[in-house]
Amino acid sequence: MKLNVVVSLLLLLISSATCCPPSDRRALLAFRAALHEPYLGIFNSWTGQDCCHNWYGVSCDSLTHRVADINLRGESEDPIFERAHRTGYMTGHISASICELTRLSAITIADWKGISGEIPKCITRLPFLRTLDLIGNQISGGIPYDIGRLNRLAVLNVADNRISGPIPRSLTNLSSLMHLDLRNNLISGVIPSDIGRMKMLSRALLSGNRITGRIPESLTNIYRLADVDLSGNQLYGTIPPSLGRMSVLATLNLDGNKISGEIPQTLMTSSVMNLNLSKNMLQGKIPEGFGPRSYFTVLDLSYNNLKGAIPRSISGASFIGHLDLSHNHLCGRIPVGSPFDHLEAASFMFNDCLCGKPLRACLKK
Repeated sequence: MKLNVVVSLLLLLISSATCCPPSDRRALLAFRAALHEPYLGIFNSWTGQDCCHNWYGVSCDSLTHRVADINLRGESEDPIFERAHRTGYMTGHISASICELTRLSAITIADWKGISGEIPKCITRLPFLRTLDLIGNQISGGIPYDIGRLNRLAVLNVADNRISGPIPRSLTNLSSLMHLDLRNNLISGVIPSDIGRMKMLSRALLSGNRITGRIPESLTNIYRLADVDLSGNQLYGTIPPSLGRMSVLATLNLDGNKISGEIPQTLMTSSVMNLNLSKNMLQGKIPEGFGPRSYFTVLDLSYNNLKGAIPRSISGASFIGHLDLSHNHLCGRIPVGSPFDHLEAASFMFNDCLCGKPLRACLKK
């Protein structure tokens, strides 16, 4: 009889040691209570005492058995979505109870289309957080002003929401951040002038907002930066020539702003392969200096105030896939040879006096 009692106690201890703590379970249930998911039933699995096993989208640390990841995506190849033949839709808000899960390293609540409310301010008190991905909802309010406390954060993605207010100054304290995606929100104000402190940043995607001011020179100090998208904002001033001296920058989208001045010659022989400067107020001539190092999958300079002739050195580029020089004030003969022999007339339309293939023939003098 005593042996049975000892065995039962041991089994109870083993079970409690491998289950999530009751406090984590309570926090998850409070988090769930603030959300409504009517179609897929993803929360039907959130039953029983052990939230570490078979709770959809919940993962725990194998040693501490504390909740480490919440991964809920409204667009997924998971069988639950395939059986329903639809993407997910969820309403409600992100409860502050999520902050009671103090060992969280990743929060992904993405592409649910209907989740609203604000980002809980207490989220900045999660010391182990590495990923915060809330893309594709209706979240409003501002980015927490003290977001810079999350010194392990590597991914911050709040794109396609209704986030407003400025970019917090403390954001530049995120020395581990590699992926910053704030696209398609209502963010205003300027890009922090000391953004160059974020030495690990490889992607800075800020397009489709209401950001004003100049492109910070310090941006060019981030040597890992490969993808910069500032399009669709209200930026003004000139393009820093040092952008063309960045060693790994491959994509630079500045289209749809109020940027003026001349195009830096450094961009023509830089590492940038996708360069979009369209729909700005750029002036002067298209720089000469194209050469074997010039490799562009996209080179879009349309809808500006560029004048003069198309530089003949473009023919010396190693590759230009898509070229758009339309809606400027260019004049003169379109060069022959590559890349011009595969371009259509739309690439050159609405200029002052361009001629030659694929436009009308030039008049003989």
